[in-house]
Amino acid sequence: MVKIISKKLLGTQQVYDIGVEKDHNFILNNGLVASNCFNKSHSMAYAYVTYQTAYLKANYPVEYMAALLTANSGDQDKVQKYIANCLKLGIEVEPPNVNSSEVNFTPRPRKGTRQAKDKIMFGLSAVKNVGEGAIENILAVRKEGGEFKSLPDFCDRINLHSVNRRALEALIHCGAFDKIDNNRNQLIHDLEGVMKWAADRKKDRESGQGSIFDLLDNPGSGKTENIYESAPKHKLVKDFETQVKLQFEKELLGFYVSEHPLKLLMQTNQDKDVVTVGELGEKKGKVSVIITIASIKPVVTKKDSRRMAILQIEDLTGKCEAVVFPDTFEKIGDLIVDNAILLVEGKIDKRDDQFQIIVENAKLLDGESLTKETEIEIPEIPEDEIIALM
Repeated sequence: MVKIISKKLLGTQQVYDIGVEKDHNFILNNGLVASNCFNKSHSMAYAYVTYQTAYLKANYPVEYMAALLTANSGDQDKVQKYIANCLKLGIEVEPPNVNSSEVNFTPRPRKGTRQAKDKIMFGLSAVKNVGEGAIENILAVRKEGGEFKSLPDFCDRINLHSVNRRALEALIHCGAFDKIDNNRNQLIHDLEGVMKWAADRKKDRESGQGSIFDLLDNPGSGKTENIYESAPKHKLVKDFETQVKLQFEKELLGFYVSEHPLKLLMQTNQDKDVVTVGELGEKKGKVSVIITIASIKPVVTKKDSRRMAILQIEDLTGKCEAVVFPDTFEKIGDLIVDNAILLVEGKIDKRDDQFQIIVENAKLLDGESLTKETEIEIPEIPEDEIIALM
């Protein structure tokens, strides 16, 4: 390994680029340098790393994908792509959970357990608005006192200065409390009263005015449930609609994790001509793809002031750009709204390493749009035969 011991500014100097046209090689004293300037040692290093990662993915797919998700947790596009890869590998990525999530994505192989599937637990560090201090406090309290039984139990045990209201709302909206209470809207309505109740209890404990239950046991031991039943509770409210839940997940996690609005449609899709966004880069000519609209950029042409749009579209496997020119916009403009689920038909336009879809037509989809109907004729059986069978 080369160790740099000093640096000196030489000013402007003449340099040489040894890049050459394809199919040209140089033979040097230290070996072969190919046309892409990768010498043997460099190529060998990449090949060795490729072999190692391929081995890990083939033999330890859950651990490998968990490490990959953790390493790229700051890149939402890559995480979305890797979660789609997990689904293809039969690995379920579970939503964040205050009782089982760690800092990073955690592998949960099914081997040696009663799990039906390999699983990866979502890491708390990937939840927006939940800081490092909040995560450290949650994990430390959970380790000391066991799992959280309810929202009052949680707020009573954690440090509400470290885990503030913004962090608590984020944890509720992304589904981290679903195993405790899956009515996210109810928890949001309960939160203000419960936080005040927990803060008052902390003041009482610090002043030596705790209840008899505090003297008998430590919080979280399972014997102080009566304390938490006394916490204020908002009147019952209906949970958020599925679409609202998914939008909060998208905002806080960067993608949908508990469900995806396209998941059912993609599972019931029986049309072999319909491809995924992840496959578009390999396609040429006309394509059909089931997508949801992630964002819309309206455009007005300078020449004749006609409306068109540039869209960001996505599915479970990735996202790409789609262009709706004026003639097409006149036909399908009413369908182009945020989060609309569409069957898009168009042509692939490739430039360098990038591609986009030139939209030619679109159809609004719902849960029944891609499910083929099958009629089954049931013959009428005489009543005396039915009685004989009983």
